[in-house]
Amino acid sequence: MYTTNPQMPKARMEAARLVKYRGWSTRKVARYTGFSQSAIVKWCKKDPTGGWRRIPTESSKPHHHAKQLTEDIVRKIVRIREKTKRTSEVVHQELLNQGVTVSLNSVRRTIDRAGLMKKRSPFKRYHPHVDRPAPVNPGDLIEIDTIHRMIDEKKRLYVFVLLDVCSRWVYAKAYAKMNSATMVAFVAEAQRAASFRFDMLQSDHGPEFGSWFVEQVKKKHRYTRIGKPNDNAHIERFNRTLQEECLDHLSDDVAVINGALKKYLRYYNHERLHMGIALKTPIQIIQNRFQAIG
Repeated sequence: MYTTNPQMPKARMEAARLVKYRGWSTRKVARYTGFSQSAIVKWCKKDPTGGWRRIPTESSKPHHHAKQLTEDIVRKIVRIREKTKRTSEVVHQELLNQGVTVSLNSVRRTIDRAGLMKKRSPFKRYHPHVDRPAPVNPGDLIEIDTIHRMIDEKKRLYVFVLLDVCSRWVYAKAYAKMNSATMVAFVAEAQRAASFRFDMLQSDHGPEFGSWFVEQVKKKHRYTRIGKPNDNAHIERFNRTLQEECLDHLSDDVAVINGALKKYLRYYNHERLHMGIALKTPIQIIQNRFQAIG
């Protein structure tokens, strides 16, 4: 029977030593230790040192399975993964398109065994839940995020983005480096540019949004759920719009990007009509809210 007892390797070694070093019979050792004679015989065969090496507990994983994947299918899974660099679901669908019937879980396990699975960091800190406020007025809930733009294989630049959920007012700026201090300065700059006060900030678990950022930003803050980008859906959608309408047409120069961002943000906040706010502009929403409050 398989066991997780950490003392079993030593117990097996001592049983084998009684047989090989002290000359006891396997039957006598079985009576003395309380294990079956067949177990004692197996342990002695596994230890050629004569009882001077601990006999580890071997995995209970079966060596063969009637429904295990063939080597050809395994090679196809690995090849598709390396070629496309896409998720297990995409690899699974590619196999189905090729007429290869295999379960999604089998694809995931195969990718994992091949060392190609990108796993979440085990060092993600736990953050206590903070209720999500209803974005009734401007500033009630501010989503912040970072766009990573690759320059070459080892270098990238960053565009910090901030969006007010109520009015869809946005602020963005490009930086050559990304860290918590830069993000704190960005939020302060966005606050000066806004005509309303930021009450609650919401971000993902990126390194720029660590505990130091939360302490220094002097705002209420909440994290989205890990692996749930839909919690930041408004800013994720804006990131796509920003890249399609502005960033994709620019060079990789930070000064050039920031110059273009000033023009685009003016257009976005003052002129561009938004489906999510009844075909109004963010500035119109802000003005209407202030008039209603006043």
